[in-house]
Amino acid sequence: MDFGLVLQTDPPASQVISLMKRAERNGFRYGWTFDSAVLWQEPFVIYSQILANTRKLTIGPMVTNPGTRTWEVTASTFATLNDMYGNRTVCGIGRGDSAMRVAGRAPNTLARLGEAIEVIRDLAEGREAEVDGKPLRIPWIKDGKLPVWMAAYGPKALALAGQKADGFILQLADPYLTEWMIKAVRQAAAEAGRDPASVTICVAAPAYVGEDLAHARDQCRWFGGMVGNHVADLVSRYGEHSSMVPEELTEYVKARQGYDYSHHGRAGNPSADFVPDEIVDRFCLLGPAGAHIDKLRALRDLGVDQFALYDMHDAREATIDAYGADVIPALRA
Repeated sequence: MDFGLVLQTDPPASQVISLMKRAERNGFRYGWTFDSAVLWQEPFVIYSQILANTRKLTIGPMVTNPGTRTWEVTASTFATLNDMYGNRTVCGIGRGDSAMRVAGRAPNTLARLGEAIEVIRDLAEGREAEVDGKPLRIPWIKDGKLPVWMAAYGPKALALAGQKADGFILQLADPYLTEWMIKAVRQAAAEAGRDPASVTICVAAPAYVGEDLAHARDQCRWFGGMVGNHVADLVSRYGEHSSMVPEELTEYVKARQGYDYSHHGRAGNPSADFVPDEIVDRFCLLGPAGAHIDKLRALRDLGVDQFALYDMHDAREATIDAYGADVIPALRA
């Protein structure tokens, strides 16, 4: 199993770079950041410095979207980083939650997202693609490589990930839901004539190593609120008791009373007060290192290839170090 570190690009950028360097020293192979231009600093500027200050870390957004930047700009930015540092980027992409809504725009449609996945990958790898009805190719790209991984929850999005994406990003670590969603992605891949095993599976969730479970839950409760945004969209689209979406995912959002993006992804987020302890325990990894190892082994057995650790809490360095000392070696043994 591979491991990734996920951060917000809060200033100072030097701290983001320092934490990514620490992650690489501890055995992490991927470095991810949020991508929301209003809420945080521009990640692609910071990626250049992360890549310059690490040796092998693969870097990318978790996640970008097709609406914030034009597709040729996104492709050219990735390709430039790859040309400078040797194909060490990955494009995590989704419909766009905070990045679009904070700017007063609706998230992108799945049709637009599916088109963007193919266009951005083709352009970044030096092939011709059609953008707004015009054929384009970036002529200076040689031997470019850009895996595109898609974030998804609902049935149509899961199908799209299986049909078109190189990887699937699931932002929660509940084994029951993980198994259900991996099956949906792989079935869609097979029906599209693809090898289901070719789709990399990445589970992303907060992890907090320590004995004080009550404190760990409070530090990670924000995640249930963040996931709740996407679940609320599913409920509005499919209904509260749709057979297409498991109740284990939708039931807890009944008490949700809106969402304030100024606290998005942060410990102490007041918009996450509705999230019960049970959901925090199911969606996150909490407790001593042994508990993390047990849950990650269960996820690995379901087909998860990478665990990406959201590190937005009051023990960032300690969690990275604990994973490097105990968790990562156990999962690689």
